[in-house]
Amino acid sequence: MNRKVFVSGASRGIGRAIAEVFAQKGDELFITCLNNIEEMDRFAKEMSERFGVRCSAYRCDMSDNDEVRKLFDEIGDVDILINNAAVAWIGLLTDMDERDWRRVMGTNLDSLFYTCRAVVPSMVRRQKGTIINISSVWGSVGASCEVAYSASKGGVNAFTRALAKELAPSGISVNAIACGVIDTDMNRKELSEADLAELEDEIPKGRMGNPKEVADLVISICDAPSYLTGQIITIDGGWI
Repeated sequence: MNRKVFVSGASRGIGRAIAEVFAQKGDELFITCLNNIEEMDRFAKEMSERFGVRCSAYRCDMSDNDEVRKLFDEIGDVDILINNAAVAWIGLLTDMDERDWRRVMGTNLDSLFYTCRAVVPSMVRRQKGTIINISSVWGSVGASCEVAYSASKGGVNAFTRALAKELAPSGISVNAIACGVIDTDMNRKELSEADLAELEDEIPKGRMGNPKEVADLVISICDAPSYLTGQIITIDGGWI
């Protein structure tokens, strides 16, 4: 298809799966990570060799406006923007310090402002474009001991709905995917095996989702009619 696709937080999990399905489609990829740039470079090379596409990897702190601005100055226009970079923090709100709060908000929410502000002008000029923000069910219902994460994802949902209305006259679609429990390194790092097993018992599907399922949904949204915009689409196995 040869679309230009930007995916943040693509070093592992959902972001990596999203990048791979776009590579399979023949799209040109620009992928970022905060750490593990060596692994990202290997992944980018693998995508190029397997699918014959251009795949460029960058280290970028998506919560840093200057870094994001410089990155898009280099990349230029994109057709599809996938905001996936995110961090979690689990614990009592009273145990959280300001630095942790800012890290969660900066990565999960401020980054959307930086990336969208960078790509929207060119999308408006061309009267087309697709923006998908990876959110969470906690953005809709909240989670105990994940106040900052829940608040940031609630912000992602509101940001998505508002920007969709702003950009609809310009032919640009903006949607979000609210993920339930997905089998990612981040979840396995933050939650014990007992916690994950308990969650799986609560999910009607009886299991966690996998990153490829989220990636396939991203592709479906990108290929959907342009009338689909401003939606928070939940993928959670019937859980919430």
